[in-house]
Amino acid sequence: MKYLPHHSEILVSSMSCEEVLSRLDHVTRDVDYLSDPLSDHAREHLFNGKISDTSFRLSMVVRRADSFLPLIKGNIESTRAGCIIFLDYRLFPGSSFFMVFWSVVTLIMGMFFLFGEEQPIFAVISFAVGLGNMLFAWSHFKRKVKQSQDIFHKMLSLQKNG
Repeated sequence: MKYLPHHSEILVSSMSCEEVLSRLDHVTRDVDYLSDPLSDHAREHLFNGKISDTSFRLSMVVRRADSFLPLIKGNIESTRAGCIIFLDYRLFPGSSFFMVFWSVVTLIMGMFFLFGEEQPIFAVISFAVGLGNMLFAWSHFKRKVKQSQDIFHKMLSLQKNG
């Protein structure tokens, strides 16, 4: 199990690569960070991101900042009967940086209190805060992945509505 939150899945679709990319393009907005992100034009899209011939990078459209929103990196490969979609859900680089940063800070503080100051109570508190931070991040990330999966699967008609 890796340290930072992540999730991968492989979807098999009877649609052609072109049809999948067309559906993705229809519900994805190429983000212009200088424009108003809450404009009426943004309301008709499910994802923000970029789509190329065989790959894409997407994230759900949100109305307010969310540190645990997954970045969906996907690759599409054609088969005789349709296509295979490889999805990788990860934290955005900024969120990953802060998770690693605070984990290292709490680890260093715990080691300082344990070995430098010989205060095992403070060391345990520091280690517990670091572990709690990690558990909190994983749980919220998994919830956001589930939301993204539901939208993505419905968009591809791989999941029944309801």
